[in-house]
Amino acid sequence: MPNTMSRCCVYLYLYSLRFAWGLLILGLPTPLLANDLSSQLQPLVDAHRGDVAVIIKNLETGEAYSHNADAVMPTASLIKFPILIELYRQAEAGPLNLDKMITLRQEDKVPGSGILNDHFEVGTQIPLVTAARLMITYSDNTATNLVLDQIGLDSTAQTMAKFGLPETQVHSKVFRRDSSIQPERSQRYGLGSTTAKDMLTLLERLHQRTLLTPASCEAILAHLGTCDDRSKLVRRLPSTIKSFHKTGAVNECRTDAGLFKTPAGTIAMIVLTANNKDIRWTDDNEAELLCASIGETAIRYFSAGATTATGEIEVLKLGSNGVLVEALQRALNQQLQPSPELSVDGDFGPMTESAVRRFQSTKQIAVTGTVEQSTWAALGPVELDEPNRPDAPVGGTIDRSAAEIAPEDPLSGPPFVSCKSWIIIDSNDGRVVDSFEATQQLEMASVTKMMTAWLIARWIDKHPEALNEKVAFSQRADQTPGSSTTIRAGETVTVEQLLYGLMLPSGNDAATALAEHFGDRLHPKDENQIRDPYDKFIMAMNREAIATGMNHTSFRNPHGWPDKEHFSTCVDLAHLARMVMQSQLLKKIVSTRSYECEAIGREGYVRKLRWNNSNELLSRKGYLGIKTGTTDSAGACLVSSSQREDREIIVVTLGSSGSAARYSDTRNLHRWAWQKISEK
Repeated sequence: MPNTMSRCCVYLYLYSLRFAWGLLILGLPTPLLANDLSSQLQPLVDAHRGDVAVIIKNLETGEAYSHNADAVMPTASLIKFPILIELYRQAEAGPLNLDKMITLRQEDKVPGSGILNDHFEVGTQIPLVTAARLMITYSDNTATNLVLDQIGLDSTAQTMAKFGLPETQVHSKVFRRDSSIQPERSQRYGLGSTTAKDMLTLLERLHQRTLLTPASCEAILAHLGTCDDRSKLVRRLPSTIKSFHKTGAVNECRTDAGLFKTPAGTIAMIVLTANNKDIRWTDDNEAELLCASIGETAIRYFSAGATTATGEIEVLKLGSNGVLVEALQRALNQQLQPSPELSVDGDFGPMTESAVRRFQSTKQIAVTGTVEQSTWAALGPVELDEPNRPDAPVGGTIDRSAAEIAPEDPLSGPPFVSCKSWIIIDSNDGRVVDSFEATQQLEMASVTKMMTAWLIARWIDKHPEALNEKVAFSQRADQTPGSSTTIRAGETVTVEQLLYGLMLPSGNDAATALAEHFGDRLHPKDENQIRDPYDKFIMAMNREAIATGMNHTSFRNPHGWPDKEHFSTCVDLAHLARMVMQSQLLKKIVSTRSYECEAIGREGYVRKLRWNNSNELLSRKGYLGIKTGTTDSAGACLVSSSQREDREIIVVTLGSSGSAARYSDTRNLHRWAWQKISEK
């Protein structure tokens, strides 16, 4: 009875925290809560049925909470974070090469989380850095063992000991207990062990860029930023908070540790649990809910110190984001028929606005496209959370009946690749050689610039003099985020030079400058009262997409910076690539490996520029180029062309797991396609 009463009190306490944070987001007065982090977190920890170690620290202010910080705890797949550190340490020291190709063997495949075991055939070659990415993004067990084979099983513990962290150890390969170098620790802790304090030390040094070289620290953070497990610390966090973390899960152990960028600064959060009474693989597992509550409470606590509620009720509208927008999107998907199928991403974009207008019309309330009290009342109760638990446990296994086991991999057919979607076409006639999920609408990153270049090249075909026109860089172009030509506001280059800057270093700034320069010419009509040439250019992009049959493509900018309404398909992009390669101007540009030119400043100075093509395939004979693209949300994308004798093919891959993976994916598809063509 006392335990039941204790849990009830904690549940009420949790509810009050959730309610208060909801009021804070809305700008409403909040009830009086405990005013320090410890008094808010300790009841959560005390109520948990299992062992818990926690450290929460604001790395900007130093304010922290800790519980059992020195206790040695099992890591499950969290140990893959120290393994990643050791991989990059050895790559720095040499001679380990991150681009080294690894061949997947049958004996390498192990069960549990990941994609290599089920989706890649024996004999597939991937770069070592791709194995590292799979190890973090999908917590891939097979990829982890491949990494351990390259760095040595005992090297991670040795390096951690040199760092002053002797309890952070890898005991064996994943699902290979017979490989254990620490049998007693393996029996006690499983795959690996650590302490919350050790994890904090690693995360602090990583944040300070002193763990290894700054370049290696950036690379490690990039890996951690791709972790796709949102079942623990990040489960209830607003989508605006960027996380760099790694999780772990086996039956009695659930862990999560990482860095979280917030308005109040970067927060380090580590939660280690063991001997949990609840060992279910369900969305309401107690340890995972504990992690979610700790993450939510900590971020709310620090965020409250960074911002002050105004007392005004927030109106959701275009540009709003956060958990309330997620709740709105989820409710609209459920209540509107047919469902608008909004992405529950917390970003209030044009599609969400359109759905709000449709909902308001059906409820016969003012159709404003914004969400105020009347719309909330019409929606009724909404859900602030939706569990996003992977089907399989991270670092663990699920028992499966024979009926659930997939059939054996076929011995024929295209190679298995990491990308979400791909297509191969014959450049001569546009015929599809083969494809996978080629009509799926996905973000395309800088592959967008094919359309930007195509529109300008088509204009130049009719007006050749435009190629030598001078383009003066605006402040907007200079401040465009993402990849850059490094041209500065006020500097001038020609259109021809800027096309190289667009397609070789993939300059987002070049895309903006070209859109501003050509927008009025490409979309002169002003029937929509649009005056900005930049916006006119984007309208011309969408008009051209429709005119050329790219019916499943939507452009929101000329460069590919992430936007939920900016997407395409492999089919559409292959069609666009074929048009691009029919332009002699663009074919010459995209096949150029390096280009030099001069920018002239308004003060009269001349500055030399050198751009290298971001397409690494150009270093191999037979590849003709076209366009790379990478963002966190789109993944690594590549549109490429290759030639053999008098034939050319185009391959489009979207959503590869990393930069190196897109090249191995693409090369595998090109090789397979040429084999298939030669057999006919």
